[in-house]
Amino acid sequence: MLNRILSVLAAFAVVTTSSASSGASGDQLTPRHREKESGAGFDALRLRRIDDAMRAAIARGQVNGVVTLLMRHGRVIRFNAYGDDDPTTGKPLSKDAIFRIFSMTKPVTAVAMMILYDEGKWRPSDPIAMHLPELANLKVATGFAADGTPILAVPRRQPTVGDVMTHSAGFAYGLSRTTPIDRLYADARLFDVPNRATFLHRLSNLPLAYEPGTAWQYSVGMDIEAAMIERLSGQSLPVFMENRIFRPLGMVDTGFFVPPEKMSRLATLYAPAPSTGRLTPFVGAPLGLDATRPPAVANGGGGLVSTARDYGRFAQMLLDGGQLSAVRIISPAAARLMMANHLPDSFAGNGYGIGNFAYVPGTGFAWNGGTYTDPALAGQIVGKGTYFWDGAAGTWFWIDPVNDIVFVGMIQRLGGPGGPALQEVTRPLVYQALRPR
Repeated sequence: MLNRILSVLAAFAVVTTSSASSGASGDQLTPRHREKESGAGFDALRLRRIDDAMRAAIARGQVNGVVTLLMRHGRVIRFNAYGDDDPTTGKPLSKDAIFRIFSMTKPVTAVAMMILYDEGKWRPSDPIAMHLPELANLKVATGFAADGTPILAVPRRQPTVGDVMTHSAGFAYGLSRTTPIDRLYADARLFDVPNRATFLHRLSNLPLAYEPGTAWQYSVGMDIEAAMIERLSGQSLPVFMENRIFRPLGMVDTGFFVPPEKMSRLATLYAPAPSTGRLTPFVGAPLGLDATRPPAVANGGGGLVSTARDYGRFAQMLLDGGQLSAVRIISPAAARLMMANHLPDSFAGNGYGIGNFAYVPGTGFAWNGGTYTDPALAGQIVGKGTYFWDGAAGTWFWIDPVNDIVFVGMIQRLGGPGGPALQEVTRPLVYQALRPR
């Protein structure tokens, strides 16, 4: 255990002399860890297939640049940057680039919830109205009238905190306008609000899409969690995360916006041009999230920016049972509970999913992230209980407790056809390089 702690400390040494620091770049890894490609049970030559795959995705024009971080047994095995941040100027993408991680914010919000869980401030069975009375009178839509008005009924039971954390509470997201419920959520402009109270007021007037606990639908649940965190802690979400997660873990480049002195490290965000499919810089605030200034209301489901190294520290903390080196964030029991499956097997195979997440047999849903209950049945090569998620601009990660592996991948490409499913690409390339035991 002591050797593991020392190796994590060495691998994750960070600059903390000032807030304007250039961050924890790959060059600050100790030589012992930077060059130890063949360590921790990996075949160094076979690992280089990851390099080939990332460069091939760049050559095909699917992405302009990628950063990948592979860890095992608490040690950095490979930490590489590929391609350019801006191909027109030739500016390379650096290992300390800051990325918009969008929905990879969700697991961080789950950890904030688990901190409060350890303090006895909530239980999964609590109705959410116990903590947010603004949501005490929710109704469920049983259908829609000819004019589009929802037909409402009192739900058989009110949604619980556990429902919210597994996207099974009945809420929607409003990211598209493909269903009447989604259109209602989109029209409510839940994320264009001056304060959390307005968010809760607007949400309280929206119907649930289904009876709580009976289905899975990607939702605003993590922003309801954000409201709970603020209510239970008495702090704003950014202050709570900074004080209880980022600063203790040395996540020096993670937050809800990029300060001016670090803007040169914010990775360029790209989207495919509608006419040609060629990647072009995205102009504006993607999904309403402006990474260049503090938000009026911090988005618990998608508002964070981070680096591969920072997120690696976060993921390693979870893999090590809520503790990184000598710093404990949550209890081992809370870490296990957070990453365990909380939904019945009957949810799998019903066509549920979002982005790269397919809720197929062998897949479960933990709190604020996916998990594999039977990887072989799900067609996955990872270990049982692997916890994972990704972000709207293509960032991804997984935590494998069986093989003691953390992997973090960072790109900045917003949707569109022809995008690379790099999470699926990198998984077999990591595990094919593991030496037989």
